[in-house]
Amino acid sequence: MTPRLTDPEQLKELLGIPFTPEQTACITAPPAPQVIVAGAGSGKTTVMAARVVWLVGTGQVAPEQVLGLTFTNKAAGELSERVRKALVAAGVTDPGLPAAADPDRAPGEPQISTYHAFAGRLLKEHGLRIGLEPGARLLADATRFQLAARVLRTSPGPYPALTRSFGDLVADLLALDGELSEHLVPTGDLRRHDRELLAALEGARLTNADLRKVPETARARLELLELVAAYREEKRKRDLLDFGDQIALSAELARTRPEVGRILREQFAVVLLDEYQDTSVAQRLLLSGLFGGGTGHAVTAVGDPCQAIYGWRGASVANLDDFPEHFPYADGRPAQRFALSENRRSGGRLLDLANGLAAELRERHEGVEALRPAPGAERDGVVRCALLPTHAEELDWLADSLAHLVRTGTRPGDIAVLCRTAADFARIQGALVQRDLPVEVVGLSGLLHLPEIADLVAVCEVLQDPTANASLVRLLIGPRWRIGARDLALLGRRARTLVPYGSAGEDPERRLAEAVEGTDPAETVSLADALDTFLAADGPGAPQDDLPFSAEARVRFARLAAELRDLRRSLSDPLMDVLHRVLAVTGLEVELSASPHALAARRRETLSHFLDIAAGFAALDGETTVLSFLGFLRTAAQYEKGLDSSLPGGEDTVKVLTAHKSKGLEWDVVAVPGLVERTFPSEQPRDSWTAQA
Repeated sequence: MTPRLTDPEQLKELLGIPFTPEQTACITAPPAPQVIVAGAGSGKTTVMAARVVWLVGTGQVAPEQVLGLTFTNKAAGELSERVRKALVAAGVTDPGLPAAADPDRAPGEPQISTYHAFAGRLLKEHGLRIGLEPGARLLADATRFQLAARVLRTSPGPYPALTRSFGDLVADLLALDGELSEHLVPTGDLRRHDRELLAALEGARLTNADLRKVPETARARLELLELVAAYREEKRKRDLLDFGDQIALSAELARTRPEVGRILREQFAVVLLDEYQDTSVAQRLLLSGLFGGGTGHAVTAVGDPCQAIYGWRGASVANLDDFPEHFPYADGRPAQRFALSENRRSGGRLLDLANGLAAELRERHEGVEALRPAPGAERDGVVRCALLPTHAEELDWLADSLAHLVRTGTRPGDIAVLCRTAADFARIQGALVQRDLPVEVVGLSGLLHLPEIADLVAVCEVLQDPTANASLVRLLIGPRWRIGARDLALLGRRARTLVPYGSAGEDPERRLAEAVEGTDPAETVSLADALDTFLAADGPGAPQDDLPFSAEARVRFARLAAELRDLRRSLSDPLMDVLHRVLAVTGLEVELSASPHALAARRRETLSHFLDIAAGFAALDGETTVLSFLGFLRTAAQYEKGLDSSLPGGEDTVKVLTAHKSKGLEWDVVAVPGLVERTFPSEQPRDSWTAQA
């Protein structure tokens, strides 16, 4: 290509960006392996786009020889747009020029996509080299859950060590399958490890509860591993892949078929890797197998070890720290390390606070510098802290402060409330709506905590599972049925009398008698069964326990039991029909309409958003059932940081979301409630392999 740029000053002028010396050094570095440790707000996307322009504009590469990879579709779209605009601004590509002017000499476009999309394309083009058919379909999160649930239901067992509930076991099965894929561990290696561990512990004296958990967990993991093998076989038979399979198979391709790496290195002279601190072991092996391993290929990785927040889903921050060794020059020298530390997003006061909090984190990683403000912004930014006696007063102070900001000219869309978990979303939303502020709760896991959605889901749980006692209690004590503590306790007593084995306790003679009688040990206390007895209050099946229920409670119990019995008849109908029927029969829609005007509008929007998610719920084999949807919702609640990929909408509303979801987004005003010792940040240790199968 003919060079259009010769001087970095030309680039600054063409793009209209006053690059710092740090940024200029990263942009104009020769095409060779390098890692850029880019602090928060230091302009990494701008630098990546400008680097493409510099390499293309100086004639070192053609636009179509550039490959850019990042994590989300949003980030890929943003990077792609920045690169395209920068190339046009630099005069490298001309949007006004008709493509037919000289099709042979027209410049191409850089290829920018997500890591997973790149892995999928790699398997489509080269999968046959490892025996993979190109027509394999990709499983989304919901359908993964459905398939895993089907495998669990149809597995012959027995699995005596797997004692968790059905929903938890499905989540465990998927988690173990995903971890094995992300770390490229064959099932045989894990099986051998746990058998050796059990053999080693067989004669050992385990002196406390934590130690006694280790063999129990190893036995459970061996049984779970059988289910993982069955799940993988089911995927293979149906020609299905999930994201973990995509990355694992791509890594196998990169490591065992060197010709694939040669083809891609010829195709892409320059590779840009965004958010590299969030890549997994398997992703690193895939990328180093294709573009690293001593080839000296021009790979630029960008990331910040202080923003590595996805360890729970297999990400390894060591990938960024060890990049110079994984992607060395052809002569064996480690790749060069650059740093970006001037933050142009936040004022100096905010950065002083942030640097103090992150000091310990910076010491753990090489090449991380403290963030510094742009010249002239040293005293910008305001930090307000409130220490309040109770949680309720904290939420009131927060809502009053935000309402004052909106009244004095701040746009609601410029404000965000960031929480550690979704547990407080309902109360925060309620407090803001009470002050007439427009609010958007971001993400499915957040929606599940809002009262209107929680009530709808609770009804579905009770319809599907007669032992969903917690959900039934929610309905009974709610605004519609208003059952008091005394009648609720009496209902619990009646439910216990309906389970004959419930009082056996540890009496061996009684337990022996029950075993002979054939009592089902899996039978559990069910409040729904106790509720049904009020439909037969005067009949031959009515219980003779003479419990002193109030007259009002008897009437309400009978009405609710009749309502649930009526709704259960339609459980086999399509999912959306069931949900709309529940809304109509239970009067939830009427209740929403009866709310104060502002609250009613927000609640109807929330309900519409939830029903949109239900309508888009992708089922396996084209079948959507209430059971599979409830399983999907449980997984969303359990893995709130990862399952749901929804982003804040463009409306002018205060955004309420988790800190995880806020990554890469920016607002003028950010409120962080619940900064309480041992809660945010949490001091709860991650699940250990010695205690969690």
